[in-house]
Amino acid sequence: MTTVEEAKILVAQFNPNLKTFVCNVPSSSGMVLAEDVLSPIHMPPFAQSAMDGYALGDGSRVQGSTFKVVGEAAAGSGVSFQLKQGEAVRIFTGAPVPATATAIVQQEWIERNENTITLQREVPDRMHIRSQGEQMQKGDVAIEKGTLITPATIGFLSMLGITTVPVFEKPKITVLVTGNELVSPGLELQYGQIFESNSTMLIAALAQEGVEAKSERVADNLDETIEKIGQAMAKSDIIILSGGISVGDHDHVRTALAELRVNEEFYKVAQKPGKPIFFGTKGQKAVFALPGNPAASLSCFYEYVLPVVRKFYGHQDIHLPSFKLPIADGVIRKMDRAQFLKAKVENGKVHVLEGQSSAMLNTFALSNAQVYIPANSQELKQGDFVEVHLLP
Repeated sequence: MTTVEEAKILVAQFNPNLKTFVCNVPSSSGMVLAEDVLSPIHMPPFAQSAMDGYALGDGSRVQGSTFKVVGEAAAGSGVSFQLKQGEAVRIFTGAPVPATATAIVQQEWIERNENTITLQREVPDRMHIRSQGEQMQKGDVAIEKGTLITPATIGFLSMLGITTVPVFEKPKITVLVTGNELVSPGLELQYGQIFESNSTMLIAALAQEGVEAKSERVADNLDETIEKIGQAMAKSDIIILSGGISVGDHDHVRTALAELRVNEEFYKVAQKPGKPIFFGTKGQKAVFALPGNPAASLSCFYEYVLPVVRKFYGHQDIHLPSFKLPIADGVIRKMDRAQFLKAKVENGKVHVLEGQSSAMLNTFALSNAQVYIPANSQELKQGDFVEVHLLP
């Protein structure tokens, strides 16, 4: 049986076909840059005032020095001045600084008397002047390829006057749900039926990543399973199956995948929950078959599927953020299999929650993390440090 560590290596080794397109900057949040972006301008494009105050010409700038005010420079006014010795202009934040200015003194440091100002303290050379190109020179790499675009990135690109950027295309995904006992929420349950939740759960998890997906139902029938998986593979980059991957008489997914010549990377991982998990490839398409139990399905999604989704659009940090935290309370028993435990991080500690059954989504709904316990670990108690995977 595959270990968690081996399974994660196989996931990390998968190399999808990365597609790119040109995206409008305002719509690019959550995308990843496919090329370096070069600055088309100096930033700032001109020497700029960092304060409301006075731009000082040449002359002494010690306490008691006086300057004659000869004009005013506001942001966007476009007025330029050539300051002579002993002259100053009233200036505001963001306004162009006269080429001959030696410093800007904030308005709190002067005393004004009609058209003259007197310095109340010494003003250092170049104080409060943002030099042309101080932040970025024209032609410099403004943002590197592989950068995840955030609202701050969009703001910076807009400051540079950039309107479009090349980004990696997000993958097309189909979620296939098996199980004759499942009915859609809103319908009336008959005896032996349960509401289907995995499709909406997985689609929501993908939407949180900014990826759209479609779902379809598959009857517990081998021919239909083969047909539906084949159709999904023809139009999708990633196929996620829910249920039907165990060894029961009505579990047809693994047989169908073999019929479709999907290369099996691993099947069954020595972990709890989610032992019956399948990862396969066909060309540069990825196929996951997740357990039907909802909590196990979501746990496996975050640990194995999400990294592959992120690989498809050039994301560098493909795994959940991971760090060590002390256990807040309780005891974690030793198991021969690795464990992913639903947990909540609070105040620098991690609380392992009650109700770890692979079918229990109510506990998962309270979680913001998973605790990973390697196979054959010793019993862990309050204060012991454990590996924590922070959920999106």
